[in-house]
Amino acid sequence: ERLGTPEGELALAEAVIYLAIAAKSNAVYVAYNQAKAFIAEDGTRPVPLHIRNAPTSLMKELGYGAGYRYAHDSPTGYQSQDYLPERLRDEVYFEPGDMGFEKRIRERMAWWARQKTPG
Repeated sequence: ERLGTPEGELALAEAVIYLAIAAKSNAVYVAYNQAKAFIAEDGTRPVPLHIRNAPTSLMKELGYGAGYRYAHDSPTGYQSQDYLPERLRDEVYFEPGDMGFEKRIRERMAWWARQKTPG
């Protein structure tokens, strides 16, 4: 629940060092501002029915959760399905760089793109 000296101070020092030596990027800042601007101009969109929770029988009858693919049922831990409203499916805001952990994120995003299946 609490960390005293030196454990707490060492954890903070490690965090400071990690952040100080990490590759710097404004990709998240740029993506966040682009997404905010899109929403301000275009408004919000409804969540696709297949990823909506269906805790009631009425919601199930209305199609909530129908066709949802559970990621943990896949050996890769990933299920290709649409998570965004139709209008946003082709929008890309976050463009990770080639340095630091963003390089790994870029690789993962490319892998996800290769897994895409219709619907």
